[in-house]
Amino acid sequence: MNPHEMRLLIIDDDDAYREVLSRSLGRRGFSVSLAGSLDEGLAACRDHDPDYVLLDLNLDGQSGLSLIQPILDLAPGARIVVLTGYASIQTAVGALRLGAGHYLPKPASVADIVKALLEDEVDIPDDGPDDRMTVRHLEWEYIQRMLAEHDGNIAATARALKMHRRTLQRKLAKKRPLAIEV
Repeated sequence: MNPHEMRLLIIDDDDAYREVLSRSLGRRGFSVSLAGSLDEGLAACRDHDPDYVLLDLNLDGQSGLSLIQPILDLAPGARIVVLTGYASIQTAVGALRLGAGHYLPKPASVADIVKALLEDEVDIPDDGPDDRMTVRHLEWEYIQRMLAEHDGNIAATARALKMHRRTLQRKLAKKRPLAIEV
């Protein structure tokens, strides 16, 4: 193995997005491994000992934040960058407190992703008055926070939200359209 190889693990449940990122980051010198779920992500982390991890916040209705500590246990030197289509200051701070090195809202350019993976300075975007989140986004953030508090357990989260489990599953299954600059 090349001692200067930059091993990157991408954990994202969107197959197309994951593949595009893999090709783009592979062209920029990363040796890329892929995972589409929490379990696949942990297995890939054990198998490939990544230097960098690109982690989606929402993994098929489960919170990617619940993977941060197990990843750091398996690969203590790994730099984790959390990607999300539903960015907020609250989840950014939560991800950083859990041990992520950076947090990026989707869509993020490949240049921004590489910068986040390689640079040490964390820059949390400011929510200015023109960047107000919609009610749908606020709801999504609250659901994600509750999911994280309940370790990704859908039934327990639904009870805490006083919501039917199937309703919560439908809300989590809805995906925001993603765009990526290559």
